[in-house]
Amino acid sequence: MGLSTIHKSLCSLYLFLTLLSTSSVECFNLDDQFEEELLIKPLNNDFVYAYFQFTTTWDVPFEAKSFQNCHLFPRVLGEVLGQYSVQELHLSLTQGLWRHEKYGYPVIDAPAGTEIWAWFKEGTKDVNKSWKMLTSALSGLFCASLNFVEPHNTLSPTLSFAPTGAVPPGIHSNSSLLRYSTLPREVVCTENLTPWKKLLPCDSKRGLATLLNAGHIYNTNYHSLGIHVRPICKDIACESTAVELKQTVSLVYDMLQVGSQSRDWSFRKLFGQGLSGPCPLASSSRVYVDTTQNGSIFEFQLRPEPKAVLTSIRGGATSKLAMYDLKTMHLVSLLNIAATYTGEKLEHVNISPVLYANRYIIGYGQENGGIVTKVVNNHWQPLDIVYMENIPWFLPVYLHTFQAEVNGRQLVPHAINFVPGRERERPYQLEVALRIPARSTTTLSISFDYIFLKWQEYPPDANHGFYVGAAVITSSLPVARNYTGVPYDGSTLITSINATRSTGYPVQVRTEIILVSLPTPDFSMPYNVICLACTVVALAFGPLHNITTKRLLLKDLEDNKSFFERLKEKLKRGGTDADKVEESDEKKKSD
Repeated sequence: MGLSTIHKSLCSLYLFLTLLSTSSVECFNLDDQFEEELLIKPLNNDFVYAYFQFTTTWDVPFEAKSFQNCHLFPRVLGEVLGQYSVQELHLSLTQGLWRHEKYGYPVIDAPAGTEIWAWFKEGTKDVNKSWKMLTSALSGLFCASLNFVEPHNTLSPTLSFAPTGAVPPGIHSNSSLLRYSTLPREVVCTENLTPWKKLLPCDSKRGLATLLNAGHIYNTNYHSLGIHVRPICKDIACESTAVELKQTVSLVYDMLQVGSQSRDWSFRKLFGQGLSGPCPLASSSRVYVDTTQNGSIFEFQLRPEPKAVLTSIRGGATSKLAMYDLKTMHLVSLLNIAATYTGEKLEHVNISPVLYANRYIIGYGQENGGIVTKVVNNHWQPLDIVYMENIPWFLPVYLHTFQAEVNGRQLVPHAINFVPGRERERPYQLEVALRIPARSTTTLSISFDYIFLKWQEYPPDANHGFYVGAAVITSSLPVARNYTGVPYDGSTLITSINATRSTGYPVQVRTEIILVSLPTPDFSMPYNVICLACTVVALAFGPLHNITTKRLLLKDLEDNKSFFERLKEKLKRGGTDADKVEESDEKKKSD
């Protein structure tokens, strides 16, 4: 090793020690914490709901320079948020349909496909450019097709999607800083799960993330990945804020399929393995099992026995949760929490949630159609809702055809926000605020036309149809029946379960995505034309080529000679050839 190499090594070591000494307080003594939680909730009809929540809280201002030195917070995500002046971000990648009528409400609702919405900071120069750059960066970060988020499928809602975190005054009414988009055709796979897990402090090596086995996640009836970043208040006065990142996974298992025709469930059946222990970097690591319906609709026994049982009374509903604190448990082997059902299955009447909706299309032919959404209110009081539709530009809708009916009676909306679409530039945006009567089914309908697209705008499977994103219904429930939600104050999961809000329980219900068949040309016609043209050319080219390239010559007719005469001529010709061969051989010898 030369002196120059040693000198360079010493300089590099000195520089490293200098940076370490100057940034040790800033980098390694950060005021941040990480919590991991798992909620398992047995549902009706032999379904099991598993919800993972990984929360990283960092006591720094929500600014770009704050993400330069990170400890538990993923720096790659923080740099993206700081670069494009993001105030709040919500991203979900979902496969399947959450059936509110059967399952109740999830902790965080998400439609099928991809949904992304973000609030940008006040003073952002070009929100549209920041939005495009943000979606492109997230597309590469999560291996998703977010680069297909364009102005022609982006909205700026004014009545829906209020900020969920701490925001400066006045930002609630400035909808120009909000962008919302969906990609209902996006397919979720392991390519999205792998980069999602890499954002966790312990990756998928330790903690509850080890249960996220791709082979047991993508065989569920419903699975959803979520990223939620927002600023939260550090105190009641909200004089200073911190950054909160929530990574969520929602899974719904059909135990009759997963559990070999048995209702019993366990970690090994649900996730394929047991739990080795908590994440060493987590300040809290807990598992909750909802035992509210245990002993009423069904009866099961947990193994091992929980050390604590929490009781929550809120909004007229009582919930019981068995808690396993992984930080205090001394695990000798893999933890396998299991539930064994005893007794026969009891038949019961499914209690529907307070508010849910169904959506479908009507009409026949390929000229006119309509979108119908039925909103059901099971409460004994009227409910105020905000109904939002994101209709693509290739389905022109007409505001004068919008109707809201209850038992044949027209409802008058409190407010309507309608932004007409423009072909290939922006979608149709419809937001309606209205009050639906108690114990009623409200029918919301609007008509649209089918249009012809350019042949380059059809997907490869054009006859499959085009997807229309889910409608979003926002409301505040007066009771907490079938409700499991995260509060807006940045609490953890168990705090949200015990939280009581005087203003009600906010909920957002996503409907089904719909499939529309547009007028589609016969894309097999070019193939038929090519085959026909090639056949005609081949049939025409052959004779023309023979005529133009070959000469026609007259052939002399042979004399009428007898057989012996023709044989005599052949023998003479053969003798002459033999003489020539002998002469050539003698000439070669003489040479």
